[in-house]
Amino acid sequence: MPDSSWRLPALIRASIVLHGLALGLVLAQPGLWPWALGAVVLNHGLVAAVGLWPRSHWLGPNWTRLPAAATNRNEIALTIDDGPDPLVTPQVLDLLDRYGARATFFCIGDKAARYPELCREIVHRGHAVENHSQHHRHHFSVMGPRGMARELQAAQDTLAAITGQRPLFFRAPAGLRNPFLDPVLTRLGLRLASWSARGFDTRIGNAAQVASKLLRGLKAGAILLLHDGNAARTEAGVPVILEVLPVVLESAAAAHLRPVTLSQALA
Repeated sequence: MPDSSWRLPALIRASIVLHGLALGLVLAQPGLWPWALGAVVLNHGLVAAVGLWPRSHWLGPNWTRLPAAATNRNEIALTIDDGPDPLVTPQVLDLLDRYGARATFFCIGDKAARYPELCREIVHRGHAVENHSQHHRHHFSVMGPRGMARELQAAQDTLAAITGQRPLFFRAPAGLRNPFLDPVLTRLGLRLASWSARGFDTRIGNAAQVASKLLRGLKAGAILLLHDGNAARTEAGVPVILEVLPVVLESAAAAHLRPVTLSQALA
């Protein structure tokens, strides 16, 4: 059962009311069933569309920017998804060390289990490891509550056993979700985090283009999305994050912005 602190989002409450009204209309005026059915279908379409919008707040709380206090401190968050990757992640860590920056790594549980020392190295260097599901299933957004709970709980257990720290944040695979996710997050004590700017660096191998997309959103309170796992390659075969990250970090330093982990932004 969901934690007692969980509350139905307004969109879902409205959807329940709509279903009740549609049923009442059909019972009172059976001939109007096409209108009632049409309203219900449109409602389901709206809920599905909202689930396909990663930065939406309509299905529950969602970090799309850092809290006001962190923004006022000129903090930003670099979030790095789909790892750990044995080739890319160590180089990302070295770059972060070079610039004295902290980052949040949303790790996939089964990858973490294959490279546990790499996960421990992430934490040892002052970064955070957070929950990106156990298997990063492509159909995550259409799973039911039990399937979602299994994915999140397994990743929680895997990552906590490896790093000694239980994740505080969750990012859905591809950012997609459905109404079942929010109560699962509440029960597990997790916060949903998406982003304010992304460079599409799993699909675009042009480092200048990826950097440009991220720099347009580079300001206090920003949550930037990059990937160490599944990273696109440049024409020279270099994982694009390795060319983009120095540009972003130098621009952040010039703007007096400090990269912190999501958990540090809670302070």
